[in-house]
Amino acid sequence: MTNQIKIAVIGVGRWGVHLLRNFLVHPRVSVVAVVDPHPERLVAVKQQFNLDKNIILTTQWQDLKQVPGLTAVAIATPATTHYALIQDALQQGYHVLAEKPLTLDPAECWQLCQLAEQHHLILMVDHTYLFHPAVERGQTVVQAGKLGDLRYGYATRTHLGPVRQDVDALWDLAIHDIAIFNTWLGQLPVKVQATSTVWLQGEERSGTQGPHVSVGAGSRREAGRSCSVSQRSSVGISNEEFGDSTLALAQPLVEKRGEAQQGLGEMGKVGVPCGDKGRWGDGEKISPHHPIAPSPDASNAPYPCAPLSQGLADLVWLTLTYPDNFQAYIHLCWLNPDKQRRLGIVGSLGSLIFDEMSRLSPLTLLHGEFEQQGNLFIPVNQSQVMLELEPGEPLGRVCDRFVVSILNNTPSEVSSGWVGAQLVEILAALSLSLKEGGKPVFLNDGQQSKLTIKK
Repeated sequence: MTNQIKIAVIGVGRWGVHLLRNFLVHPRVSVVAVVDPHPERLVAVKQQFNLDKNIILTTQWQDLKQVPGLTAVAIATPATTHYALIQDALQQGYHVLAEKPLTLDPAECWQLCQLAEQHHLILMVDHTYLFHPAVERGQTVVQAGKLGDLRYGYATRTHLGPVRQDVDALWDLAIHDIAIFNTWLGQLPVKVQATSTVWLQGEERSGTQGPHVSVGAGSRREAGRSCSVSQRSSVGISNEEFGDSTLALAQPLVEKRGEAQQGLGEMGKVGVPCGDKGRWGDGEKISPHHPIAPSPDASNAPYPCAPLSQGLADLVWLTLTYPDNFQAYIHLCWLNPDKQRRLGIVGSLGSLIFDEMSRLSPLTLLHGEFEQQGNLFIPVNQSQVMLELEPGEPLGRVCDRFVVSILNNTPSEVSSGWVGAQLVEILAALSLSLKEGGKPVFLNDGQQSKLTIKK
């Protein structure tokens, strides 16, 4: 078929293998290369998908630069590697689909979005839930006003494991529900709060600290409001999508981030390896077992990074406040045997429930309101409607949207790099609230505004 897009998949761990599966069957795509620093994974996918002998299998990202006609790359590597890989790919002229989160630093996210625009390239983030038929239908219901005046939202995401050792429950679980609320409401939060409880991992570990992320200045694209984050945040990231290989956290990446803030080109020289074999990018190789030492400037940071002696949160409660004072409450926990994936919005005329665990329908519209009789409020007009959904695998929709965006040279409004950057900024603000004991953190309007804490 003519006009096929030549794509390389970078990272074929737990999530990347599904990206590969979808691109292999897409009629407008030709997968020309697969990159992973673990040779055994390359052997596994070659056998699993009976890959054509002409598809290049390599442990080196740099080998892709020799592939003729390569149009795009799909990146499913640990988030600590994203900035260097995505920047290099964009500078090579490749369109990019990146696994979420876009990076761990809002400033880096904004830089990558600007770089993509400068080169007229597509930068898209795989926020798979935003392509779930239930989320798409739910957005239509909410924005059509079928719930009446919106009052509040709530979400619960709980399960018994896996328990991460490199990330708290906030960064492991929250991004999905935040993305759905933002999409259904058509707004971004202006204030966030977070509190947490630690049970399992509260003891100090050999004097080491968790990964450090400098949250530098960066401007938000016009999307109803603007915000830049200037405080330092300590975050980790889940390795859920990348199998069982150990994450090599980016200590050298952090130490060199100051020079990267001077321009877009410098960070492309820094690479962070995934696991104990191969490299991502051109930087020095680090053993995945190397302890992460405290950042040299952590003692001078306004909000120093929390050591692991303070623990990784097992239970997190979030409050998001939107411009119209609508509030969403999110409950996250990885040590609760009651597995839930449930999100709802309550309005004056009823509630809309997205429940992934429902055996009947994942999306239900519950009608109901009050009729006042004297001093009493009587429930009336009660009914339940299980909404029909279009068929289709959400990740398949992500891949197709990426392809269509390239062919039409039109960024995805649903999950562009800018959308991904907004979500990373919100997570950074929530991390800051956690470190400040649950104080509200404001994401202010204005191009030069800064994230602020209410004392």
